[in-house]
Amino acid sequence: MAHDSLTLYTMPPGAAFLDHLARTLLADPTLRGRFSSETRLEDVTILLPTRRAVRALADAFLRAGDGKAMILPGITPLGDIDEDELLLDPVGLAEETLDLPPAIPPLMRQMRLARLILDYWERDSERGVPDIVRALSLASDLGQFLDMGLTEGVAFDQLASIVPDEFARNWQLTIEFLAVLTEQWPRELDMLGMIDQADRRNRLLAGQADRWRATPPCGPVIAAGSTGSIPATARLMNVVARLAQGALVLPGLDLVMDAASWDAIGSPDTASHPQYGLKKLLTSLGASRTDVMIWPGVATETSPRQRLISEALRPAATTDGWRDILSELAPLADESINGLSFIEAANEREEAGAIGLLMRHALETPGQTAALVTPDRQLARRVAMELQRWGIAIDDSAGIPLALTPPLVFLRHVADAAAEDFAPIPLLALLKHPLTALGQAPARTRADARRLEAALLHGPRPGPGIAGLRGALAQWREERGGRESEVQSISAFLDRLEQVFAPLIDIMSAREVDLAALLATHVATAERIAASDETSGALVLWSREAGEAARDFLRDLADAIPLMDAAPPRIWPRLVTDLAMARALRPQYGRHPRLAIWSPLEARLQHADITILGGLNEGIWPTDAKIDPWLNRPMRTALGLEPPERRIGLSAHDFVEGACATQVFLTRALKQGGTPTVASRWLLRLTSLLEGLGKADKVAASAWTDMARILDRAEDAPVIIKPKPAPPVAWRPDRFSVTEIETLIRDPYAIYARKVLELRVTDPIDADVAAMDRGNIIHKALEDFVRAYPDRLPENAHQKLLAHGRRAFAPFLDRPGVAAFWWPRFVSIVDWFLDFEMSHRTGIKRSHPEITGSIVITDLQRPVTLCGKADRIDEANDGSLIIIDYKTGQAPSDKQVKLGLAPQLPLEAAMAVRGGFAEFGPRPVSAVMHLRLKGDGKSDKSSRIDDPAGELAESTYAELVTLLRGYENLTQPYLSRLRPRFQAQIGDYDHLARVREWASAGEGDE
Repeated sequence: MAHDSLTLYTMPPGAAFLDHLARTLLADPTLRGRFSSETRLEDVTILLPTRRAVRALADAFLRAGDGKAMILPGITPLGDIDEDELLLDPVGLAEETLDLPPAIPPLMRQMRLARLILDYWERDSERGVPDIVRALSLASDLGQFLDMGLTEGVAFDQLASIVPDEFARNWQLTIEFLAVLTEQWPRELDMLGMIDQADRRNRLLAGQADRWRATPPCGPVIAAGSTGSIPATARLMNVVARLAQGALVLPGLDLVMDAASWDAIGSPDTASHPQYGLKKLLTSLGASRTDVMIWPGVATETSPRQRLISEALRPAATTDGWRDILSELAPLADESINGLSFIEAANEREEAGAIGLLMRHALETPGQTAALVTPDRQLARRVAMELQRWGIAIDDSAGIPLALTPPLVFLRHVADAAAEDFAPIPLLALLKHPLTALGQAPARTRADARRLEAALLHGPRPGPGIAGLRGALAQWREERGGRESEVQSISAFLDRLEQVFAPLIDIMSAREVDLAALLATHVATAERIAASDETSGALVLWSREAGEAARDFLRDLADAIPLMDAAPPRIWPRLVTDLAMARALRPQYGRHPRLAIWSPLEARLQHADITILGGLNEGIWPTDAKIDPWLNRPMRTALGLEPPERRIGLSAHDFVEGACATQVFLTRALKQGGTPTVASRWLLRLTSLLEGLGKADKVAASAWTDMARILDRAEDAPVIIKPKPAPPVAWRPDRFSVTEIETLIRDPYAIYARKVLELRVTDPIDADVAAMDRGNIIHKALEDFVRAYPDRLPENAHQKLLAHGRRAFAPFLDRPGVAAFWWPRFVSIVDWFLDFEMSHRTGIKRSHPEITGSIVITDLQRPVTLCGKADRIDEANDGSLIIIDYKTGQAPSDKQVKLGLAPQLPLEAAMAVRGGFAEFGPRPVSAVMHLRLKGDGKSDKSSRIDDPAGELAESTYAELVTLLRGYENLTQPYLSRLRPRFQAQIGDYDHLARVREWASAGEGDE
């Protein structure tokens, strides 16, 4: 059939595609005589590329008819179709449809491909133990490759012949692995009596094309908005275009591009051009651009914006034509940029703020609509949150991963808590989840959780399981004197947890489990945990949109999971989450009637009064051309696959459609995640062309980012300044330890918070052995050893010191990390410490560990007590004392000690001279020493400062008296971070002093 029998239309880029389609058909279903004069609207069949477009066209008919009731045409999607929706002619295709095998469900296909991959690994001994989670991820990638090949109609049986001998060995191995697809997968499908969904779609489309070719339908058929990127769709479009009452309506065909540029498009290296797909479709139809008409009712003249965008994105081979075209564009320059604006934000937060303001401003005009179009889901979520400040609820219509919805997050927390033996963080994540009730009133469960957290979960991790929590409870009662009523309440809560979790704990304790049984137990446990005293867990978890989607996912998983062999249960949380991430939950209700957030796919054919194209940075829009993990470029070409840049071409087509809208904002962030970004290639081309026209500065819309910054600045917010508390002298502390003096020097505010406000620091949740606990353990071991052998070392000193260490570590060895990390470090400390002792003890008579003392400083208005505990005091042979401090953390330098910034040891020496250590009476101190005990094999060392005349001790004491005298002045405040050791170091009370706020305001220069 000659190509002159084709009926081809187009709507130029930026046209309200669906609105024009609806208005024209509603006004004239006969398309001005091209269809039968008796055609009614309900006789027309319209084929659209996606389900979203189908819904949007129905809305467009409603708008075009002013809301009046009407019988709509038959509207069917061609791209993401279900088999029921694909039966355009159910009577004619009944026999073919019944003969087609059913499509294999996606999750079942992923499971079966993973099973084949595991079998492949088991045959290859070099690959080690199979990993189910990794196999499922690889099966997902393999399924995408399979769909790509089926969609493009390649013959997988050619894979074995497309790798020449000169290719690297890894490509040979890849082809061997892909035998899973070429040999095993067809047999698997035959055994099941199923076919792939993409294969079924292709067969149904081919059957429909054959049926219409043989027996044309009675009514008009219009295929609209598709670029024919799916070959099976393109073949059906070819048939539709040649029907007596058939027509194609192409989206955004560029009719103004010069012939040289049009001729340059078509080779694989131009696949990233926005017209590549349409050029390929026209070629397959045997048509040219001159055969394409403008859709009735659409302006036939080319708008200046269309001309500008077309020239900006002309093929690279003809960009030298810009020099000649500038003079032609100059008279149209002002008109072409009318309604076009660029927004360059400093970062992604500012970009979202500017977009939020734009969309909020659109609501000020009655009836005006606005849409953000972006592939950046993070930007979409940010904009939705920005609109929340005005109480505007808007959903990202691309949806969110199912794994991030409340029911699936809850299921993940249940699995994590069991898999990690009730470690504090996963346990609290579950207990504080809004769906957790444990069979009682949710408020009571929250109270029980808070009580459990405060008593047991701050500080080092308890032992594993409920038994470990009970052991921690017994220790808390013994060491901290927990009230009996609290102990009983926590114990009852642990009993409830154990009862609810028992079946899941039992199955999780096995080395390998049947995954189907694990899934059933997991779901049953989750329902028991979600159940309250008034509502069943099933009703809580599986109701509403998110619950229904979660229920459907779990049903599909239950059908597919028996295909997998037994596996270690610890992989279960990650396995479920990874599978759920592949599904999206799209909201059905609650969308704003005038504002929208669309992905580029959803934005195709749709229209808004204000269009915002966001996230225009390389790597986002367009995304990078992904490197094919299976085939290199020559192999793809040999197999007949499109180049990876084809997807960029589709994104470019979406960009052109949006950029040609009447009022459009193009936005990008100069930095993302603190990293500089590169503007989208399309934005760079457009900017370059506008600079040539002298109009680049005319499209800048910095006012929106300025307003976003002002909105966040909150002019009436109070200025945060450094706190300067100055309590009455009577309230100020009159007792200090020698270690607190360094805090008073460096961060007086911490002394104020601790000793005046009496605020105590809470240990972090699930901390490793805290620095203080770790130090106390090692100090205890060394103290016991030195006390046992004060005069000389025993012959078997190494074994003796290790024995003392084992006794000191014994109460803590059930804590994860202590036995594995700190005990080996202590063993290393033993070797170094004994070497030090052998040389050091030659100059001393006796060692005294853990000596406590105090003195009263009377040279003040109020006496102040200075107390301290020396880790060790040695009596030297000349009668003087040597004071030693063990440092398992950061040790001060000798310079800091001499400058008075680390005064602990000099002050202990001053106490000793004044008789503060009653065991010795007033005695001179000849030296002070730090022993740094890291146990890492390289940092252990001793640092000695000799002070035979006591000058360092006396000068440090005098500086202390001067310091304390200053705080007797009512006007002397307790300042925050007065002399910090490290600017980046975070103090225990910095958040209370709001250091981040006043430091960022310019007061952090101390």
